[in-house]
Amino acid sequence: MSQPVPMITKDGRFAYEAAGDPGAIPLIFLHGIGGAARAWRRQLATFGGRFRAIAWDMPGYGGSTPLTSVSIAALAEALQQFIEQLGVSRPVLVGHSIGGMIVQKWLVQSPKLARAVVLAQTSPAFGKADGDWQKTFIAARLGPLDRGETMKSLAPSLVRELVGDDPDPNGMEVARECMGSVPEASYRAMMLALIGFDQRSTLGNISVPTLLLSGSKDNNAPAPMMAKTATFIPGAEYVALAGVGHLANLERPDAFDEALGRFLNSLATKA
Repeated sequence: MSQPVPMITKDGRFAYEAAGDPGAIPLIFLHGIGGAARAWRRQLATFGGRFRAIAWDMPGYGGSTPLTSVSIAALAEALQQFIEQLGVSRPVLVGHSIGGMIVQKWLVQSPKLARAVVLAQTSPAFGKADGDWQKTFIAARLGPLDRGETMKSLAPSLVRELVGDDPDPNGMEVARECMGSVPEASYRAMMLALIGFDQRSTLGNISVPTLLLSGSKDNNAPAPMMAKTATFIPGAEYVALAGVGHLANLERPDAFDEALGRFLNSLATKA
């Protein structure tokens, strides 16, 4: 089994981990607001035998340089620059949570550059800045930091609120470690970048094979919302993982990898 290797792009801007043959089909994983490249190590090991499996540290995370101004559009541009730095073509992109939002925005500017995409536990819209739900969501996550908590002190409770039934203990340890290591400035910037995000009008323009993957116990990206989103994307597949919260690849890595593997196998039969 190929082991993930920490790396950095030639321009020094992006840290990432990778496994597998550099000449194989690129499979790029994008983590969420509380994640990191290392949150995907299980998947890099699982899929590194068939793909060039790659997980980036989002700008401002790990060894990746922060953006001067953070927005989903700026993160999508950073993703394009990351792909160019890697020198890969036609990647399969797997975006979790905000990573899936970045993929959606990237597809608008690069509709034909992906081989396929997986939108994992994400949403096509966060909504208006003055919405009650949006205000409550942001306040619940930034309020404790305003009151003097740290990402490390908050990590256990933040992770606990995100997961579903019987999560994998090893995965939860990784989730807490990743969450606790997120720089506070990056966490704040990414949370605020969600405000106003709305790609619902562009879903019908997605023209590459797409899998939407949800967890039945996910309160951040509810399964019914994701199922509805799938109906707006031509030919999209939808899979719900029973009992899973918002961190599927860490909570139930076997179920996540099986669902992703089936989708990747289906691409091979269509090629």
